[in-house]
Amino acid sequence: MKQRYERPLIRKLNAGPLNKFGSRSEAQAVTHVDGAAVEDLLAEFGSPLFVLSEKQLRRNYQQAVRAFRTRYPRVQFAWSYKTNYLNAVCRVFHQEGAWAEVVSGFEYQKALLNGVPGPQILFNGPGKSRAELQLAAENDSVIHLDHFDELYELLGLAEGLARRPRVAVRVNLDAGVYPQWDRFGFNLENGQAWNAISRIVASGRLELVGLHCHIGTFMLSTKPYGVAAQKLADLAWSCLTQLNTPIQYLDLGGGFPSTNTLKGAYLPGTDTAPSLDEFAEVIADTLHRAGFRPEELPLLILEAGRVLVDDAGYLLGTVLATKRLADGRRATILDFGVNLLFTSFWYDHRISPAGEFSHHTEDTVLFGPMCMNIDQLRESVNLPLLNRGDQVVVHKVGAYNMTQWMQFISLRPAIVLLDAQGRPHRIRQAETVEYLQQLEEVPGHLLPAAVAPTRPATAE
Repeated sequence: MKQRYERPLIRKLNAGPLNKFGSRSEAQAVTHVDGAAVEDLLAEFGSPLFVLSEKQLRRNYQQAVRAFRTRYPRVQFAWSYKTNYLNAVCRVFHQEGAWAEVVSGFEYQKALLNGVPGPQILFNGPGKSRAELQLAAENDSVIHLDHFDELYELLGLAEGLARRPRVAVRVNLDAGVYPQWDRFGFNLENGQAWNAISRIVASGRLELVGLHCHIGTFMLSTKPYGVAAQKLADLAWSCLTQLNTPIQYLDLGGGFPSTNTLKGAYLPGTDTAPSLDEFAEVIADTLHRAGFRPEELPLLILEAGRVLVDDAGYLLGTVLATKRLADGRRATILDFGVNLLFTSFWYDHRISPAGEFSHHTEDTVLFGPMCMNIDQLRESVNLPLLNRGDQVVVHKVGAYNMTQWMQFISLRPAIVLLDAQGRPHRIRQAETVEYLQQLEEVPGHLLPAAVAPTRPATAE
């Protein structure tokens, strides 16, 4: 049997030269971000400071759309709110044409406030309340059903609605990714997914419009997407031929990696992460060969997040101190820690000095300012000998850090968006103690005791 032709692919390696100790030095000064001076940004908005590049956000989205639409005729991206739900970031993507993909009532409300029409909001997640389901149904959003309890809740709610709620079924399936992501949705292989689909159609109270899956996160192989696309396409065919129910869209979820370097990886992420073109090639090719006539091809929805925003984000900060550890290693303490840079648990983020530096480099441990042992940003990174007051730039921090950060020990800093001309716009203020205490209430018996008035002494 003649094998199908696969075009050759040439990729540039970016590992760079190693020094005699095997380390890659990160001693390359970065003094500006999109034309804005790091020193000026920190002087105006404080240190530490998150910075986002609007130019890069738009470029990432446009490249993603090009990668898929040049290979498949009907494609729609839905911005993953949990990745970064800052209003300014969301609105950039919505201006570019993205729908909204949300996983909570909180995110659903943000999408509505950002002007996203109800029919362009996909409501995912396992924890939707009855009130949230009703709000989504009334706004004609598509509810991605996650479990039977949610299905039964929505079936009961639908009885009192003027129109049928639009739903999709989240399917978990074996795409060759282990451990399998089977916590969310209905399993395909054990029949749960077909059972849910059959009940939806038989009820007559819900309109089944889509099938959805999300096979994993930071996927470094394209093959599982081909498997998932084929299985969803086969399921859509079964819906059409056995239940007389055409499926309007297939949602392949997200999970596309950024070019960050995973901890423990020998090569940088730029050399190990497949490009969106490679993912698009596999998904589009699979759907084109699935048996649909050209006019029957379902809409392809993609819930990209990290790959669109990660490399558009920077964290600027300042060196607080340096020291030698007990084993002789050099340690540098920065004014931000894992409370702000949550993804340092996953990645070896590239960190650059933001000014002139010595050409003498040394492997160093990077710590944050918190009083906890796990506050370690890099276990070992080859950097110049930084001193107190020097400034640094952390790269590719746009995904998850500004949604999973916390006010542990230190307050959360300001966030700035650099527009297409490199002009800074503050899109979130730095927190204050007054802001943090707004929601606190102290019981009366813990308030300071009133001072009893004293009478002046009288003469005998």
